[in-house]
Formats: sequence, structure tokens, C-alpha cells
Amino acid sequence: MTGLEITLVYLLAAVLGVVVCRYFQLPPMLGYLAVGVAVGPNALALAQEAEGVRNLGEFGVVFLMFVIGLEFNLPKLRAMRKHVFGLGLAQVVVTMLVATVATMGLSVIASQQWGMSWQAALALSSALAMSSTAIVVKLMVERLERESEHGKRVMGVLLFQDLAVVPLLVLIPALGASGEELASALAIAAIKATALITVLLVGGQHVMRRWLTLVARRKSEELFVLNLLFITLGLAWLTELAGLSLALGAFIAGMLISETEFKHQVETDIRPFHDVLLGLFFISIGMLLDWRLVLENWHLVLVLLLVPTLFKAALVAALAKVLGASAGVALRTGLYLAQAGEFGFVLLTLAKANSLVPPALMNPIMASMVLSMLATPFIIMYSNRIVMKLVASEWLQQSLQMTTIARKSINANRHVIICGYGRCGQNLAKMLEGEGIPYMALDLDPDRVRQAAEAGDSVVFGDAARLQALIASGIARASAVVITYLDVPGALKVLNHVRAHAPQVPVIVRTQDDLSLEVLQAAGATEVVPETIEGSLMLASHALALVGVPMRRVIRIVQDQRDARYKLLRGFFRGADDDTADELQYERLATLTVPLEGKVVGRPLGEVALQTLDVRLVSLRRNSGKVASVQDSTLLQPGDTLVLSGKAEALAIAEQNLLKV
Repeated sequence: MTGLEITLVYLLAAVLGVVVCRYFQLPPMLGYLAVGVAVGPNALALAQEAEGVRNLGEFGVVFLMFVIGLEFNLPKLRAMRKHVFGLGLAQVVVTMLVATVATMGLSVIASQQWGMSWQAALALSSALAMSSTAIVVKLMVERLERESEHGKRVMGVLLFQDLAVVPLLVLIPALGASGEELASALAIAAIKATALITVLLVGGQHVMRRWLTLVARRKSEELFVLNLLFITLGLAWLTELAGLSLALGAFIAGMLISETEFKHQVETDIRPFHDVLLGLFFISIGMLLDWRLVLENWHLVLVLLLVPTLFKAALVAALAKVLGASAGVALRTGLYLAQAGEFGFVLLTLAKANSLVPPALMNPIMASMVLSMLATPFIIMYSNRIVMKLVASEWLQQSLQMTTIARKSINANRHVIICGYGRCGQNLAKMLEGEGIPYMALDLDPDRVRQAAEAGDSVVFGDAARLQALIASGIARASAVVITYLDVPGALKVLNHVRAHAPQVPVIVRTQDDLSLEVLQAAGATEVVPETIEGSLMLASHALALVGVPMRRVIRIVQDQRDARYKLLRGFFRGADDDTADELQYERLATLTVPLEGKVVGRPLGEVALQTLDVRLVSLRRNSGKVASVQDSTLLQPGDTLVLSGKAEALAIAEQNLLKV
């Protein structure tokens, strides 16, 4: 096959693999691994020579380390130092120590099959210590668990593992030296790394900022991207020239840029290169896997899958418990970090390149790592059930948490449930409190909850995406639910619970943009408020005022735009103090439920003749909780909840007509 044909095969196989993984909601890297196995020399043999793709795969590792360097900053480390340098350091050190000793012991027992030096055992233990940042972070974000107690510990451990890769990339090549030269090789590698990093970091930040500023002033996106590639690959080449690894130089490049104001732009520009080349790296890993050897040694693969996975889960859980976590949090942390990681493959291939891994073990080890990553989504999905069965106190703690929420909300009626108590949720709470409207806020950040509760805010620790938390917060008695965090999957979970157990309660959802508008409305959202639209309205109002448009006209223009976008803002729900002469002239909102024997049951909306009364139908929610389309042909059903907009007198007449039995 020609080079172009091989490239097309790789691309087609990669597309199909990623599509299948997306369909089953699995990480794309598993698709790349499967593709590598399928097209490699040990399966379909579509690509006998993998050297080209391996070279591209090395660039994928370079860009992966560059992104890790971008995320490395001292404020982040200081904020998470307890978990990073406490649990994270302990996990990596203890895992490598125990795994090295155990591997040496097994090597002595099975010396006839493969002999293994302590250098090889140490290299393998470094790969074992890694967990998958890409898989675990993605799943935690989807489950809204990054700010939970176990989520913070998991993120701390993953961050330290990423940092630990840097010295390991220097250590493993040095381990490949002979026994007499090992000490000098390690010393020379350490001196080189220390000297190079010191030189680059001392004067590198100033030079990097000046250089990127100079490039940015040319106002050429193409030139900026070319410079990023040059900087990344140039520093990678420099560290390789010094006898170190390409990835170390890329990590330093990321660190230098992370301290400049161009960090976020760089992350956006480099992401396509990082994702595509990293995909090629995993394809090259899959091409090394011989499925026939895996089947012949399936019992060994099974042992290498179960023993390291259970060992890491138990070790992390024990360390977390020793460092102050509750039994449930510790076990969850262990389950989330039990799998192998993408850096494990990097370290494993580096060890193989330096002849540290016995050939007979390479395929079984790689197969067990792939299987552990494949099992991770299912382990995390059922983690709560596992914890509830294994930790006797967890059920009691969750019951106490629900009891705390219920005790806080037991006297609340017609209150607003705020899902998420960040800046947006706190601003909303202040406005509600100013109007004397009760509220109950749920948040998963224990520090934020503690501080806010001490300040007198009505906030409790709880996951709004869990049905038990919503029921305990009094969802059936609530007047509204407001979802303030920017997470569409989490918002959909809340909407499903509200629609199933309190369909009469309106739900307002905050989003980043309006891309998920129809999905959220179909799930039962009464109103969706995209931040980008509100930001554009405020920007337009300031611009109009500054160019001389009268303020009254600016306000009217913005209000017209809001009226066109937000149907609920065209009126308001009446309160006890809204019957003054001034208030009666404005439009207001009213809700009513169609009675079971009402005269309007079975009639289309077009025949109800609301328009003749100068009343407008804002929304129609079925008894099941589903929001129905408002059309003249839509038939009214018993239990339908209608939100009407109009002036007080017109609304009163409309209510009389619609509620007739």
C-alpha cells in the first residue's frame, strides 16, 4: 500500500472507531486502541509498517505533555496541595514501592519464563501507578462530581500523577543503562534535567512573554499557530538533544506559556493538534497488541487485570482513609483511580524501547491495561451501589444528609429551589431574600456550603441531580426550580426528576449559549436563559447609550428584544402587594389548571378565543409534565397547566371561562 492509502485507512478506521465509542458513550481513546489492533500487522494487516504512525504518535505525546504543562500553575497547586502532595504523592510512591517488591518476588518464582531486574520492575511499577485523567475527568464532569469530597481527592491524585511523569520520563531511559553505568547515568540525567529546567524557567518566562507579544501584534492567527508549533517542537528537540525526552521539553514549553496572558488562546489553538496526534499515538499502541498471544495467555491477562485493579483501588482507599477521608469517600476515590492511564502506555513503550520489559509480558500487560480502562465507566457508574454494600456507615451518612436537607426545608412552602450556589446562585438568593421569597439552595462544594451556612444563607450540601435530594428539599411544595450551573447533562437529570415527581413546578435553566435550547425545552424547561444572549443585550445597550441614543429608547429596544426572546418576561406573577393602581396597568402572569370536567376539555386552543380577551397563552404543560406546543389545533386535556399573560381584568375573565365545569 502507498503512503496515501495507509493514511486513508488510518483515518477511516479512526473515524469508525470514535463513532462507535461515542455511540456507547465510551472515551475515544478506546476506539483508537481498537482501531490499532484491527488494522495492525497482527489482525487485518492493513498496515505492515507502523514506523510512520509511531513517529506521529510520539508527537501526540509531545502535545499531551504540552497541555499538561499549560495546566500546571502554582496557585492551582497551592489550592489543592493537601490532596496533590498528600494523597497524590503517597499513592504514586507507595504504589511503585509495593509493585516493585511484588514484581521482583514474582520474577524470582517465575524465573524460568521471564527474568526481571529491579530496573524493569521499577519501570513497570511506574506505569501501574498512572490512572486515566481523560476518562475519569470526563465521567466526573458528566456526573457533577468534580467539587465533591471524593472528586477533589481524585483530581489531586491525577494532577500529581501528571507531574510525576516528568521525572519518570528522565528516570526510565537511565534505568536501561548497564549495572556499572546505572549510577552515573542517573546522576548525569538528573544534572541535565535540573540544569536545563533551571535555565529555561529562570529567563524563559520573560523571553516567552516578549516573543508571544511580538507575534500577537502582527494580528495573524496563522503566524501565531506556527509559532506555537515551533516553540513546542523546538523545546522538545532541545531536551532530546540534551539526552532527555521529547515530552520533557514540551512540558517545559507549556509551563512557560501558562504564566503568560496568552494561555487560554494557546489552549484553543493547540487542541486540534493534540487530539489528532494523541489519537495516532493510541493507534500505534494498538498495533503493537497481538490478540492471538492475548487469547493464548488469557489467564495471565485476567490476573494482570484483576490484581492491579483491585490493588490500586484498595491502596488508594486505604491511603485516603488514613489521610482523613470517610470510609465512603475513600472507597469512591479508590474505585475512580483503579484503572490504567494514558501515561501508563507512554511509560510502558519507553520501557520497551529501553529493553526493560520482557517480550513475553508486553502483550498481556497492554491488554490488561486496555481492559481496565474499558471497565472504568461501568465501575464509576455502579460505584455508589458498591460503596453502599461495602461500607455500612455510608447508608446512614446519606440518610443523615437527606434528613439535614429535609429539616432545613420542612417549614418552607412555595419556595425556590436553587441548584448550584456559585456566584449566579448567590446573586439570585440575595434578590429572593430581598423580596421576602424563601429559597433552598443545594451545592456540592462543602467549603462553600459551610461558609454560606455560617453566614445565615439557606444552603445545604446535596446533589441536585439526585431525586432523594430534590424530594428532601420539598420539590412538591416549591414554586420554582432554578438550575444555575452550566452543565446540560446535569440540568437534564434535574428536569427529568422534576417532570416525573412535580410536573406543576416551573424550571428555569441557565446555559452558556442556546445550542441546547430545544433539548432543554423538550425535557421540560419552562425557560432557558443563555448567558451569551444576555451579554450581547447588555453590550448593545451600553453601545447605544454611548453613541447618543436616548436612554428611554435604549431600555425600550432591549426590552423588546427580551420580549421576543423570553416569553416569561412579558408579564409577572401577581403578589400580595401588586394590586395598586400603578401595578394594575401592567401585564402579569397567571397559572391555572384545567379541571377534569371542564368545558374546555377536548377543545382546540383556537376555539378558546383567548386573543379576543387580550390574553396570551405563554406556555402549556401537560399533566405528565411535558411542555406541549402552543398551536391553534392543540387540544386541551384534563390537568393541563396554562400560563397566561395579560392585564388583571382580562385574566380574571379568561380564568372564569377556562375553569367552567
